[in-house]
Amino acid sequence: MAENKRRGEDADDERLRDDAVVDDEATDEPTDADEPVARGGTATRKRARAESADERKTRRDTERVGLFARIARFFREVVAELRKVIWPTRKELLTYTAVVVTFVAVMLTIVAGLDYGFAKAVLWVFGNPS
Repeated sequence: MAENKRRGEDADDERLRDDAVVDDEATDEPTDADEPVARGGTATRKRARAESADERKTRRDTERVGLFARIARFFREVVAELRKVIWPTRKELLTYTAVVVTFVAVMLTIVAGLDYGFAKAVLWVFGNPS
């Protein structure tokens, strides 16, 4: 039974090797038809650069629009993005505002206390000239 299972796996492997497709232009290596190849080719950098340069040229020619058209497109995109925003409810907005104001007040108190303490320490170390 295990032998039949191995034969089935070997047959699957051979089918996979037979179905493998190699891009000869991309690899620039001669291949032998009798030798199974299990790797695929990729596009070369030279070809990709040439294609992107062609695309840029056509894109530049077709996308030339005036200043006002670009400004209008910008505002349309801004409105589209603002529609995606999940706006807080009034209750959430008041809660967030209270949290921010409280945090700022606490930080202001800490900084003011440190400033007062350092000012007193400097005057104590260097003496009070008056």
